Amino acid sequence: MPGNEKIGSGTGVDPDPAPYLYVTFDMKRNDMSKPYDPKKSYWVPDGEGGFLEGLLESENGGKVVVMIQHEKRTLKKEQIQQVNPPKFEKCEDMSNLTYLNEASVLHNLKARYQAQLIYTYSGLFCVAINPYKRLPIYTNTTVKLYLGKRRTEVPPHLFAISDLAYRNMLDKGVCQSILVTGESGAGKTENTKKVISYFAMVGARDGPKTSNKVSLEDQIVQTNPILESFGNAKTARNDNSSRFGKFIRIHFNSSGKLAGCDIETYLLEKARITFQQEVERSYHIFYQMMEPAVPDLKKKCFLSNDIYDYHFVSMGKTKVPSIDDNEDLEFTHEAFRILCFGEENTYNVYRATAAVMHMGELKFKQKGREEQCEPDNPAQAKKVAALLGIEPESMMKAFCKPKIKVGTEWVTKGQNIDQSYHSVAGIARGLYERVFNFLVEKCNETLVDDTMKKVVFIGVLDIAGFEIFEFNGFEQLCINFCNEKLQQFFNHHMFVLEQEEYLKEGIDWEMVDFGMDLQSCITMFEKPLGILSILEEESLFPKATDKTFEDKLKANHLGKSPNFVKAITKHDKNAHFAIVHYAGTVSYNVTSWLEKNKDPLNDTVIELLKSGENKLINHVFRDHPGQGREEDGDQKGKKKKGGGAKTVSTFYTKQLNSLMTTLHATEPHFIRCIIPNTHKQPGQIEPALVLHQLTCNGVLEGIRICMRGFPNRMPYPEFIFRYGILQNGKPNSSDEKVQAAAICTEMLNKEKYRIGMCKIFFRAGVLGYLEEVRDEKVTRMIRYMQGYCYGILRRRDFLKRKQQRDLLVVIQKLFRRYLTLRHWGWFSIIQKTKPLIGMLNIEEEINILEEAATKAVDEVQFEATEKKRLESANTRLMEEKMALLKRIEIEQGDIISLQERQAKAAAQKADLENQLDEMSEKIKAEENRKEELIKEKRAIEADVSNVRGDLSDLEVHVQKAEQERANKDHQLRSLNDDIASKDELISKLNKEKKHFLEINGKAVEELQNADEKVSHLTMVKNKLEQTLDDLEDNLERERRKRNEEEKQRRKIEGDVKLTQEAIIELEKGKKELDQCLARKERDIAELTGKLSEEQSGVSKLTKVIKETQARVEEMEEELEAERQARGKAERQRSELAREMEELTERIEEAGGATQAQMELNKKREAEVVRMRKDLEEINIQHEATIFSLKKKHQDAIGEMSEQIEQLNKLRAKVEKDNSNIKHEIDDLKVISDEVIRAKAAGEKAGKTLSTQLSDLNKKISEVNLQVNDMELGNRKSASENSELMRQLDDVDSNLSMLHKIRHQLNNELEQVKKMYDEESKERQSTLGRFRNLKHEFDGLAAVYEEEVTAKENFHRQCQKAEEETNLWRLKYEKDGIAKIEELENTKMKLQARLAECEGTVENLNTKLVQLEKSKNQLQENIEDITAKVDQANIINIQMDKKLKQFDKVVHDWKIKADNMSQELEYSQRDCRNVSTELFRVKNGYEECMGQLDEVKRENKMLSDDIRDIMEQISEGGRSIHEIEKQRKRLETEKQELQAALEEAEATLEQEENKNARLQLEIDQVKNDIEKRLQEKEEEFEITKKNHHRMTEQIQETLEDESKAKAELMRCRKKLEADVSELEGALEQANHVHEENQRNIRRYQDLIQKANINLEEEQQAKDLARENHVNMDRRAHSLQNALEEARTILDQTDRARRSAEQEVGECHEQLSDLSMQNQSLAGARRKLEQEAENLRQDCDDMKGEARSCEERARNAMIDAAKLAEELRVEQEHTAHAEQARKMADALIKELQMKIDDVEVSSMKQGKKVCSKLESRIKELESELDAEQRRLGDNSKNLKKGERRIKEIEFQSEEERKQAGQMQELVDRLQNKLRAFKRQIEEAEEIAALNLAKYRKTQGDAEEAEERATLTEQAAAKLKSAARAGY
Repeated sequence: MPGNEKIGSGTGVDPDPAPYLYVTFDMKRNDMSKPYDPKKSYWVPDGEGGFLEGLLESENGGKVVVMIQHEKRTLKKEQIQQVNPPKFEKCEDMSNLTYLNEASVLHNLKARYQAQLIYTYSGLFCVAINPYKRLPIYTNTTVKLYLGKRRTEVPPHLFAISDLAYRNMLDKGVCQSILVTGESGAGKTENTKKVISYFAMVGARDGPKTSNKVSLEDQIVQTNPILESFGNAKTARNDNSSRFGKFIRIHFNSSGKLAGCDIETYLLEKARITFQQEVERSYHIFYQMMEPAVPDLKKKCFLSNDIYDYHFVSMGKTKVPSIDDNEDLEFTHEAFRILCFGEENTYNVYRATAAVMHMGELKFKQKGREEQCEPDNPAQAKKVAALLGIEPESMMKAFCKPKIKVGTEWVTKGQNIDQSYHSVAGIARGLYERVFNFLVEKCNETLVDDTMKKVVFIGVLDIAGFEIFEFNGFEQLCINFCNEKLQQFFNHHMFVLEQEEYLKEGIDWEMVDFGMDLQSCITMFEKPLGILSILEEESLFPKATDKTFEDKLKANHLGKSPNFVKAITKHDKNAHFAIVHYAGTVSYNVTSWLEKNKDPLNDTVIELLKSGENKLINHVFRDHPGQGREEDGDQKGKKKKGGGAKTVSTFYTKQLNSLMTTLHATEPHFIRCIIPNTHKQPGQIEPALVLHQLTCNGVLEGIRICMRGFPNRMPYPEFIFRYGILQNGKPNSSDEKVQAAAICTEMLNKEKYRIGMCKIFFRAGVLGYLEEVRDEKVTRMIRYMQGYCYGILRRRDFLKRKQQRDLLVVIQKLFRRYLTLRHWGWFSIIQKTKPLIGMLNIEEEINILEEAATKAVDEVQFEATEKKRLESANTRLMEEKMALLKRIEIEQGDIISLQERQAKAAAQKADLENQLDEMSEKIKAEENRKEELIKEKRAIEADVSNVRGDLSDLEVHVQKAEQERANKDHQLRSLNDDIASKDELISKLNKEKKHFLEINGKAVEELQNADEKVSHLTMVKNKLEQTLDDLEDNLERERRKRNEEEKQRRKIEGDVKLTQEAIIELEKGKKELDQCLARKERDIAELTGKLSEEQSGVSKLTKVIKETQARVEEMEEELEAERQARGKAERQRSELAREMEELTERIEEAGGATQAQMELNKKREAEVVRMRKDLEEINIQHEATIFSLKKKHQDAIGEMSEQIEQLNKLRAKVEKDNSNIKHEIDDLKVISDEVIRAKAAGEKAGKTLSTQLSDLNKKISEVNLQVNDMELGNRKSASENSELMRQLDDVDSNLSMLHKIRHQLNNELEQVKKMYDEESKERQSTLGRFRNLKHEFDGLAAVYEEEVTAKENFHRQCQKAEEETNLWRLKYEKDGIAKIEELENTKMKLQARLAECEGTVENLNTKLVQLEKSKNQLQENIEDITAKVDQANIINIQMDKKLKQFDKVVHDWKIKADNMSQELEYSQRDCRNVSTELFRVKNGYEECMGQLDEVKRENKMLSDDIRDIMEQISEGGRSIHEIEKQRKRLETEKQELQAALEEAEATLEQEENKNARLQLEIDQVKNDIEKRLQEKEEEFEITKKNHHRMTEQIQETLEDESKAKAELMRCRKKLEADVSELEGALEQANHVHEENQRNIRRYQDLIQKANINLEEEQQAKDLARENHVNMDRRAHSLQNALEEARTILDQTDRARRSAEQEVGECHEQLSDLSMQNQSLAGARRKLEQEAENLRQDCDDMKGEARSCEERARNAMIDAAKLAEELRVEQEHTAHAEQARKMADALIKELQMKIDDVEVSSMKQGKKVCSKLESRIKELESELDAEQRRLGDNSKNLKKGERRIKEIEFQSEEERKQAGQMQELVDRLQNKLRAFKRQIEEAEEIAALNLAKYRKTQGDAEEAEERATLTEQAAAKLKSAARAGY
């Protein structure tokens, strides 16, 4: 059963349902990033029922131009619809959309469905779209997620609606209902099952569950399999469609635990039992019974193994891929057991359903030349009769010749073949329907728990939604009428809740009843001369036809009822009329409506069924009257008069009315199921289909009603949080309500919004406007902020440049001083001696470095020894690890074998337990049979003893009778004498009789006079009753007026209060505006002052700019002078360059050694780093290859195990086939002579099969060889790897050749990778080949299975042939020998006649084709003419009727005027009397009003207290504890008020006792007072509930605010942490900058040292020249330093700017990356630590130059270890390959065994094959014919598809025409409304006439009863007169 699961099937952890329920953050971000223009984005129709998003280009009058994907379209303005802002994308509740239109609703549903969010709210609706796949959103975790949560706290779901209903039931104590509607295939049944399972889980009882007793929640869930089996079927749209409506009440006790359940069903589709279309299937139970899940079921029900033996259930499809009938039968049978049906009832149900199947095979034949028929196929009749418990002969006689009552006698009526088949089909349908009702009754009996008290219930209604098909019949009318009433109920309920919220929030609103929108259509169905009453009336007339019914409907409603229109012949050309429903206009066809409504049954057959032996059949037909039982009813009495046969329409209307009364008594919840597409593909939406369902389901109707009110609402905190930015200036008060009102008064019109107590309400589209204004303001503020930031940055840049300019002046001054002092001797001495201060001793430094080097060498040697020791320990541990791994593998293999053995043992145990259970059940059945036989034996013995006693008594009676005979003879003689004397007396009495007759005639005349008087008195009585009724109506009208006046008075008082409050609020607003104006004036004054200051600052800056420009010109002149001096210095520099080169050569020779060492160290470090990276990469690659090899090995093992399992299954199948073949050989020995001919062909087939098997074995051997080749390749690659590792070991001795060897190793490793890749590719290709071979093998196995099934079918046919031969033998032995010659003669004659008939049939067919063509042409002409004639006739009839009606109306009104004048006089007198009595009543009423005033005052006090409490809560002054105290105090005051009210009621009762005369009036007054008191109490309770809700809402808002604050604090802390990290990064950058400056200074010192050395070597030269050269050099060095400093400054500026840009980007991305910053910060710290470690390592690498060589050696040793591990893994793979070889060997052995088994089976089956060959040839010929037919059918299919496409194109054109026709219809409807009033008046007059007619009819019946009484009295008088005479 779809949706059912076996117990224990889902043992794993429930998957996470969150991705299928919540809108993720990524979705929201993507939606917000979509382009959107609030003024130009519109939805445009795409011509296929959907919409596209476009941009509005221009608007001209009523036409607009829209750009859609670079394409412009011109459309009407009414065709485009506005797009919602991105904030509302994937909105959970569509009623919150700011633009509520069809396109937005469709887009929202489509977006959510494509994101796998199938549930969406639409106000009160929960819209569910069928996902067409299993989603993990109904698990136990999901149930826990929704348990006890509010609807707003969790995403939309079915469980949210269910939990809301459950909580409302517990909190309010009110019954709930859930209405699940939708089309077939939308998922109604599945959603209903989920709801029921949710309630079963939530309401499950506590305590331990016993194993023997089944719990109530399990029984409730187990009703689904039974109802689905007997009530669900496959349709064109849905494989498991429920073909009935059901209302399931789940009862609960006061604590919310399950107390029982009951089910009501509606309108089971009975036509499916006897007819199905090609694509559809009948009810599931018929096909489940053909499965072997219940072993003895077929035997008990006389069922064969072929479903096609039963005509009723094999017209369409017999198998559905998505349904397992065998498993479903197990579920159904288990459900019967769990629901305590009992074995007898269970098998009686099976027998009844099997009888329905067998009834389709009952045959009738023509009786000679008569029109009557006679039964045929007696064997089938015996099966049906045995299943129903009746005699077959009487059953067939009742079908052929039923009894009919004519007058007082019973007459048999002969029926023809068609009538008999119709009666059989009617009995089959009626029987199945009654069995289905019995199942529902039995389920209700078992689901009632008498131990628990039922307090409340939750009802789940699963019923078909509104249906508009191409052909709409009686079923569609009933379903659409039901949906019309349900939609009216929803409209009423929806806006009642909406208006209650408006009243609760205290906004201005006039009450509207939207439930009256659909009343005209409902009254057209329900009124006295409505559609249903006319159908009922026509069904009762015997001569009524569909045509008379159609004419009557059109005469009464066409042109009179606005919802009754002419048929639209677009889809159904034969449609008769149409009805305008809320979802659209539907055309109906009335063909066979009267038959369906009557639902006739053969009473003679039912009488037989009622008197049969089957108890179930007797029970289900107990309410049917049957035949021959009416006399008994007449004898008992005449109470059952008028209890005629019920029709389907009356029964359905009663059910529907009871359903509506229960729904009105409950609090409803609505679920609407929708089909997304017709292809059953997940994720696809067909817009036209979804929109059609939204209209039919009433979702768009609900949105239409929402649009009338205020659909968008927001709490004040949320509104201020989002739209508080729209306020001008600071808020005047802290009250959020005042702030919201101020924003709305500034921005919006008063009609667009309403201010409530806790929420603010908006019309549709207002939030979109507010979003536009908010976006504009936000963009303005962001631009202002950006300008401010850019201003700060530019000012900083300006200040830096200004500082640089000032520093340039200082540098120039210093340089000028240097030029003046450079030739001064003391200055040169100071410069030469200054660098020598603080110089280091080089020898001491060298000694310190040598000592450190020796220490480092010692430490390295120690580390090397430790490393060797640890490596040896590591190798030892690795060996132990490998040993453990091998041991684990061995133990795992043992565990796998043990697990396999355990699984086999468990399977054997389960089989044995099943066998034991079956044997125990058989033993129990045998014991029961034994007990029954013993009981029967005892009963028979008692009967025998009784019979013997009766025999002895009879002998005594016989002797007595002989004696009495003698006595009687004597008496007869004496009586003859007495007779003679009596004759004389008779003659005298005749004379007396004549006299009495004359007296009787006179009495009759007197009686007639008395009857006339009685009739006159009854007329007078009727008139008086009419006057009384009119007076009562007047009284009721006056009372209603009075009540309405009181309500209006209350409304006016409320409006006055509201206006006063509004005036106060307006005054407050005015004050606030005045304050705002004052603040703005102050701000303006401040701004003017700032402007003046800034202007003065600007003037100062202009002066500064001029001064700086003058300075710049001076500095440029100085720069030119310096450039000339620089040219001179460069010339001198070229002369000194030569000398510098010579000196540098000497210095290079001295310092070359140190530089070479440094370079070597750097190269070695780089090589070590590279080696580490290479090693890590090699390790990663090896791990990846090992993992892939393991995975491939596991996959290969899994595939081999699957192959072994499949081979075992094939072996089991072959063994079963062998056993079957043996049985067949034993059975087929009788007909062996006929089968010898087919031997040769069977041997050929066997040879072909053997050759195919041998080919397959060869292919498998080739695959194995390829696998062996692959293994050899793997070994070669392993040997190559070992050689490479040996080469790595040899390379350890040659450190100088490290680079070359490393390159060689890398190249070799790449080659090995390529080899591995090639090998993996070859392995995958071999696996692909192996899978292809496996697929071919499976195909051959399927062919073999098909041959086996063909063999079984042949065996069945042989059995049938044997049975037929046996029958024919018997007939031949009895009658055949005598009639052979006659039959041959008749055969020859019949063949001749057949030939003649075939020729005539062909001629007639040709003529028929011609006639049909002409007929179609004539029909088209006739239809056009009839349409015109009908229109003319209808208009004529309407005009005639109107004239007659107007005449009647005038006459009736004259009579009414006379009667009313008389009644006025009477009423005036009565009013005077009543006024005196009313004066007395007023005194008591005034006292009660005084008490009421006191109650009102107390209520006002309470309301004031509540307001004070609310103000205190809003200010946050009091705690929750104080509020609870106040609530308790209020409850005590309420109790006191109730006590006072009870005292008032007691006083009223005393006054009633005193005023006994005025009791009726006082009762009325008391009722009015009680109603008002109840209203006050309800108002008080409502205020209390509102107060409670307000407190909860305020608590929630406080919690939300606290959460928001906490989140803001977290965000703030994160931002602070990020800022601190960024500051740290900036500090680190500054440190780096400082280090760079230090390096520059160090380099400068080095240059100075070099200059000193040069001066020492050039002592011989002139001091002046040396000074000049030194000054030039220093100038040059300073210029270089300046340039380097400038470059460094530029770099730092760039780095700073990039850092600032990154900071800005970080600030922008902080909101998106708040969750990621923590992990990134940790990673960043680690990286910084690693960077510092790396710097330290770089500093330490100078001392570790020697240790690098040893580390390189260690790395090579590690590489060798890795190579060893590789070898180990390769050995592991070799073991795996050996295991695979073992598996291959096993497979080969199994294949050899299979070959042997197949050879043996072939040897045994050769005989059978030879017998079956002839039959195979015949079947092959039939197959060829069928294939040809299939080819023809495929061609026809293609033609049909083309035709369908053409029809779809035509349908689109017809839709456009329909739109035009709709406009015409609207115009006509406006005209028809003018006639509506006249029609309603006429209908009221007709209703009054009907009422009068019924009254007169009742009077006539009473007069008849009186006449009978008078007749009886007259008879008594006559008898008394005779006695007296």
